[in-house]
This record gives sequence, structure tokens and C-alpha cells, in this order.
Amino acid sequence: MSKLVGREKEIKLLKRYYQSEKSELVAVYGRRRVGKTYLIRETLGDEIDFEFTGLYREPGHVQRDQFQKELNAYTSCDAGIPSDWFEAFDRLRIYLLSLHKECVTVFLDELPWMDTVNSGFLSAFSRFWNAWGKEKVRLKLFVCGSATTWMLDRLIGDKGGLYGRLSRSIYLAPFTLHEVEVFLNGVKQMNYERHQLLQAYMIFGGIPYYLEMLDPELALSVNVDTLFFAENAPLRTEYDFLFRSLFSDSLNYHKVIEALSVRLKGLTREEISSHTGLSGGPLSKTLENLNKCDFLRVYADPVKKERGKVYQLTDMFTLFHLRFVEHHDGQDPSFWTHLGQSGVINAWQGYAFEQVCLHHIAQMKHALGISGILSNAYAWNCKSHVDRDGVQWKGGQIDLILDRSDQVMNLCEMKYSQSEYIISKALMESIRERTELFRREQKTKKNLRCTFVTLYGIKPGKYSALVDSQITMNDLFHE
Repeated sequence: MSKLVGREKEIKLLKRYYQSEKSELVAVYGRRRVGKTYLIRETLGDEIDFEFTGLYREPGHVQRDQFQKELNAYTSCDAGIPSDWFEAFDRLRIYLLSLHKECVTVFLDELPWMDTVNSGFLSAFSRFWNAWGKEKVRLKLFVCGSATTWMLDRLIGDKGGLYGRLSRSIYLAPFTLHEVEVFLNGVKQMNYERHQLLQAYMIFGGIPYYLEMLDPELALSVNVDTLFFAENAPLRTEYDFLFRSLFSDSLNYHKVIEALSVRLKGLTREEISSHTGLSGGPLSKTLENLNKCDFLRVYADPVKKERGKVYQLTDMFTLFHLRFVEHHDGQDPSFWTHLGQSGVINAWQGYAFEQVCLHHIAQMKHALGISGILSNAYAWNCKSHVDRDGVQWKGGQIDLILDRSDQVMNLCEMKYSQSEYIISKALMESIRERTELFRREQKTKKNLRCTFVTLYGIKPGKYSALVDSQITMNDLFHE
């Protein structure tokens, strides 16, 4: 069975542009370790006539030297280092034309790393691509990079020589729960129950590179200890490298992420500024880039709009690292196994499960039978206050609202429980008060439906009639 799980849409696009009757420039982007390189290599295979991968934090002359050595391996020549990137791409053009093929294919991986300071890389790359139109040979140029901000700003959103010259950009998202199940149980033969698959997702997210490291011979808890907490654990330093490789000024990004990890329900821009000392343009750029790279979620209810924006950490791997790995002293190599079902883990599981749900809104809509109904997903919060009539309101928060075009709103409660969830009297009263406050504050006349998302459903009981609709863990695994 092929290890290339899912990605049907992306494979179809890559093949479509490869098989077209003209030259194409296709950019694949997405979070580091999400499988961009593997996707391109597996899809194009032996059709690639030249491939080069940029080097992390190496100067321009080293990049060009390695570029030429790679080219020498294809040509069986021994040419020296090009004087600049213009000469490097000229040599690549000569090699490609020497193949005497109607169509040639080039794959440049980690393109942002080639664009070092004052190297002139992007100008040379633009000239190489734009000048190819004069050639009778079709060029299929596939590029990718983990530095999402560079890919979006400098390549896909370029206003210079590449403006309007990109054939297609393809965003590669992390795996869904369904794809994690196919990969771990189908490809790797892990034979995990869905609860274990959910827990793996809550730790590693849908990142194939991390999931590939799981050993089928080990229990999930032992795998986690081996990868994060044992001596020389391979993923212990991944968090720091992840940010250094994505952002040139990683310190600001660390500050924002760590502030959000303390307030899991999210922070406003003003609160983030207060916690980090960042403001103005630097803060705006940091928040924008973290959002582009899928590390955080930005939401605002339709009434508050811009002034009510809240930023929330959503990257599962980052959340796990900051909660458990960062402060681990290295003394207990079986830390995760020994932690068991402590209160610390229970609190993390509750929040992590909420984030899993937010990553699977399409599956939730399918479970509710509203996939074809236009809806807006957002969160809502309100501080305690006294209204105009002198009524004291405790305030509250709703983590997910599906605001539908059919005059219905699903107010979602996401609860992590290892058995059927029991609704208490206190929770019932809290939800009813919160729902009434939401209706008053939003001034909505829509039908408000209490929707619970749990692992195994709601246990029938005295207060279970509160629930209008249910979504279970199995629903989240829908394809």
C-alpha cells in the first residue's frame, strides 16, 4: 500500500499542470513537516530532470556551490561554483536544453532558504522563468518551501518580475483524523483504537513527519516518551527549529505563542501587546504570519468585528510542547507514562479536544446534516456586567458557533470524557444562562440549538434533554 495518504485533490492538480501543453510554474506551500516534498516526489517520480534543495541558513556562495555540484551529478561534468545566481540558472537552462526533450521538469525544494541576503536569488529565478517563454521546450517548474510567509509574500504575492507569472499555488494542509487513521492503521499497521488515534492527533497534530516516527511495536504512551522525553529524544528540540526555520526573527514569534499558551481561550491584540511588549507593525506582522502558518486562529463575532478579534493557539504540536516538553527537566524518561490520568493531563485533554473539533468543522457539519447550508463559524465571549435593567450577568464564552443561513445557530459545547458525558444541573443552568445572554447581546431571533461534541455521546439523564443535537468522536473521523 502506498504511503501517500489522501492528497487526491493536490495530486490531481500536480498531474494536471505537468500534463498541460505549456510551461508551468507551480508553488506548493504549507507548514513544515506536512509532506510537501514527499508529495511532489511521489507524484512526479522519475519525470524530474533536476532537483535541488536549499540549505538552511547557509550563505549564497555555499548555496550556489551545492547547486552546481548537484548539476554536475546530472551532467557528469566538474564545473566550478557560479559567480552568481544568474550564472547558476544559465547553466541549468543549458543542461535542460541539452536533454533534447519536448518537456523538462525541475523541482526546487526549500526555495526560501536559497534567497539569502543580497544574493539576488529572486531576480535570477524570475529571469530564468520569464525568459523560458522563448524556448520551444516546455518547462514544468515545481517549487515548495516551509517558510510560508516567504512563499506567500515573496513568491506567490510578488509584485515584481513574477507578478501574474505563477500558474498555480497549492496549499498542503495537515492530515484530518480520517487521514491519520488511514496512515497509522492502514499504512503503518498500528492497530490503534479511535480514542488512541484521537490522542495521537492531540499530540502530533495531522503532521505526517511526526506520525511516521511512531513505532508500531510500542504503546502510544511509550512512543510519546521515546520521541519527547527520553535522552536525545528526536522531537525534543523540534519546536525551536520549527520557528527558526520559518521566521527570520523567531524571538517575537516565541513571545506571542508563549503568551497564547498561557491563556488558552485566546487574547485580544491589546492583551497580546501587554504580555509581549510588541506593538504596531511588528505585532501586526507577527500575528499575520502566525495565522498564515496555521499556528493560531483568529475569530471575532459579527457584532464586535475588528475590535473584538481574539487570537487563539491552535497548533497541536506547539500546544503539547509548551505545556509538557518545554519544562521537562530530563530526569524522567518515562514522564508521559508516569503522568497517567493526572489533573494536568485532563485539563490539557479538554482544551486539545476543542482544537481538534475546530480543525474538523466540515466533519461536524456533515454529522449535523448541514454540509450544503452556508454557515459562518466563530466564537463569542462576554464579560460579566450589569445591563440597562440592572440585571447582573456573569458573562461567558461559547467556543464554537455555527451561524447558519437557514436561521439556525448551533451553539457547540465540546467536552472530553472517556465515557458517556453526564450533564450536571450546574452545567445545564450555566448553558441556559449563557444562551440567554448570547441572544440578548447579539439581538438575534435565530433558533439557538444546544449542540454537544463528545467522544461517546451524552448519557441519558435528568438534564440531557437540554441537548438538541450531538456529535461524537466517530463523526470527526468522517472522510
